[in-house]
Amino acid sequence: MVTNTSIPKLFSPHAAIRRLTSTAPNRVAFAVSPAAAQIGSFIAEKPYTPPSWACDLSPVPSHSFTLGQFPTPIHKWNLPNLPEGTEVWIKRDDLAGMELSGNKVRKLEFLMADAVAQGADCVITVGGIQSNHCRATAMAAKYVNLDCYLILVTSRLLVDEDPGLVGNLLVSRLLGAHIDLVSKGEFSKIGSVALTDLLNKRLLEKGRKPYVISGGGSNSLGNWGYIEAVREIEEQIQLSGDVQFDDIVVACGSGGTVAGLALGSQLSSLKTKVHGFSVCYNPGYFYNNVQGLIDGLQSGLNSHDIVSIEDAKGLGYAMNTAEELKFVKDIAAATGIVLDPVYSGKAAYRMLKDMSNNPTKWEGRKVLFVHTGGLLGLYDKVDQLSSFFGSWQRMDLEEFVHAKKALSNVA
Repeated sequence: MVTNTSIPKLFSPHAAIRRLTSTAPNRVAFAVSPAAAQIGSFIAEKPYTPPSWACDLSPVPSHSFTLGQFPTPIHKWNLPNLPEGTEVWIKRDDLAGMELSGNKVRKLEFLMADAVAQGADCVITVGGIQSNHCRATAMAAKYVNLDCYLILVTSRLLVDEDPGLVGNLLVSRLLGAHIDLVSKGEFSKIGSVALTDLLNKRLLEKGRKPYVISGGGSNSLGNWGYIEAVREIEEQIQLSGDVQFDDIVVACGSGGTVAGLALGSQLSSLKTKVHGFSVCYNPGYFYNNVQGLIDGLQSGLNSHDIVSIEDAKGLGYAMNTAEELKFVKDIAAATGIVLDPVYSGKAAYRMLKDMSNNPTKWEGRKVLFVHTGGLLGLYDKVDQLSSFFGSWQRMDLEEFVHAKKALSNVA
């Protein structure tokens, strides 16, 4: 169980609200974050200064938008059956906001600033039919007065049908995003770059000024979102004074989050071992992908030296076994942490499997698990999840009815 003292210690000094003692009797003062205290600072553009340890990277972004609720808290995660002496803590990037929750918002703070700087009037991106990134991009674009065009990948049987209003799709469509559907086969054959280039060409011909965002927001500019997250973790550790992490664990779906964490950890004072659990492609793909992302920042580092990538895709991207979904349900019931089924759910499932199969690898280590959000994806799994729930019943009112009759008889 989390202790009352462990959570506040790992909040940054800029945590949203902290209760402070007041010099005035019977009064309480509150300290709030700059973003919360200053009217107009949310959804505002601001100059960006990188951490001192990242100043040699290039290019360095000049501006970012304030789109998320940062810092996100870190607290102990009371997981069952851990190896002896192992502690797991959790970084709650699922609490970065509602529609913009999760890891995508950190990248979009930089990407949207670049889109605006380039004079764009709309953005284009691509993802799966229940893409968290596409939903977050649609919201971020609307915040900064840009239209949003989404290329969404679905099955061959559904590509000619209305995609519906479930989960992330509902939010994206509420926001007025323009949606183009392609089948999985078309996506595999043509590729995301060619698809976004095609839509970009069509919009340019119509006189629009589009800005293309890579799938997952994962490019060298988007990397800065999780380089900045490492600075945030550093500050939280410095405030706590007595917590140091040996490992960072995160789901790996497009590579940008794990690349930023691994690069930041290597350059900063953290020096933690970063583990990426792949939820789609094989580890070899992601080692190459991360290498390209960090080469784009002229880091001079080798991806194999700064991150360990392991396979967690199971049946495939956004596909789940009954055991994986039951794990998500059981962890929510046991710890109060709701994991999404596509990213963090699979990463946590595989992490605990590895801890069970290789306990000596993890014994005595302090592990920080980064929850990357995506809870809206659960709505797409309702039919598969329904068999795990049975704890309901109609309330028995017979006693109440009998009591009412008895009172009537007395009267």
